[in-house]
Amino acid sequence: MNDVRHILIVEDDPAVADVVAACLEDAEFATTITSSGQAALNIIADTPVDLCVVDLGLPDMDGLSLTREIKSRSAAGIIILSGRGETTERIIGLEVGADDYLGKPFEPRELLARVRSIIRRTQPCVPNDVSAPNIETDRSDMFFVFEGWKVDLSSLEITGPNGLHPQLSNSEFNLLQAFIEHPNRILSRDQLLDLVHGDNTPAFDRSIDVQITRLRKKIESDPKTPKFIKTVRNRGYMFTAKVTRN
Repeated sequence: MNDVRHILIVEDDPAVADVVAACLEDAEFATTITSSGQAALNIIADTPVDLCVVDLGLPDMDGLSLTREIKSRSAAGIIILSGRGETTERIIGLEVGADDYLGKPFEPRELLARVRSIIRRTQPCVPNDVSAPNIETDRSDMFFVFEGWKVDLSSLEITGPNGLHPQLSNSEFNLLQAFIEHPNRILSRDQLLDLVHGDNTPAFDRSIDVQITRLRKKIESDPKTPKFIKTVRNRGYMFTAKVTRN
């Protein structure tokens, strides 16, 4: 089995693309560079990609739109790379599915650390990766059931009462696992970050709020009035469904 991780670099500045590629290749990642959003989507359709480094300012497509498209078609992690420093854009980037956001200019070692962190979180079965968070490595052949929903931790699959299988990102599935393993307990943002990411906490601690919003849209009949994931003012969140382990 080939365990080399493939990183797609979507960047229209050749100098920046070369720096990113050199940094990742030195760490034994395989890289592909493209300056076009559409070309990136074509590559993802034809080639397995583990993570994408996406620039916001592409010539043919806005980077946020590309991030949304990638997430709808692939389980690849995404780091947005941009010279724009507005907080609003960072939040929007997380809301549309990015796993992290790094501003330019950047320190290559920081980029590498963030890439490794996301790879560990989103690619749970990497041989010899002893530093992966426990929430990934502790999964066994277990099923959880709540309110007609079935969650299979071994196959990372969730089945709704209607028999459909909503597609959860890895971070969303990790969050759901944290909730169903700790039902009817108030979990603070810090506790959820620790349960979901371990030592690989993302740069934005409010990302938990974004992930909860996305998860609610997939498992709640009315995400604006959630039945399962309740907000506990000034304290955190609570998963209120009765959970049974099979």
